[in-house]
Amino acid sequence: MSIRSEDALIALRKIQRVTEMGSRRLAVTAGMTPSQMSVLRLLSESGEVSAGKVAEATHLKHATLTSLADKLEARGYISRRRCEEDRRRVWIQLLPAGKAALRSSPDPLHKMFSDRFDDLPDWQQSMLVSALETVTTLLNAENLEAASFLDIGELDPHTL
Repeated sequence: MSIRSEDALIALRKIQRVTEMGSRRLAVTAGMTPSQMSVLRLLSESGEVSAGKVAEATHLKHATLTSLADKLEARGYISRRRCEEDRRRVWIQLLPAGKAALRSSPDPLHKMFSDRFDDLPDWQQSMLVSALETVTTLLNAENLEAASFLDIGELDPHTL
């Protein structure tokens, strides 16, 4: 292994670790995953929204969103209702408990990244995106679906 490839792997591992730590911090302080937090933030900005629009805006699969919404609804953070005209369509709305959870939770890691990334000059943003896309190709990950937030998925509560 070359020194440069080792340096690249160390940088990737640091990104992985900070993502894990950010997800754990959010789970401990707010009891949510970054994907759940993203759905709540979207709802706080949009009011009542169709589940399809939420899935599209967050880049989550419909099945993933359904599972996530089940958990948020069970905690009293959101409400869901079926559309009167089209029973297949579901509307989601943020409830006061969800608003309170948003206010008391830390900013997710992807928000910090996005804010700092947006402050970079255009040429540097393009360079970073290109480099990261190359890394996904090197790892044969270019065809994986991924949302635009840093999340490791569900956390085992016994490991927190």
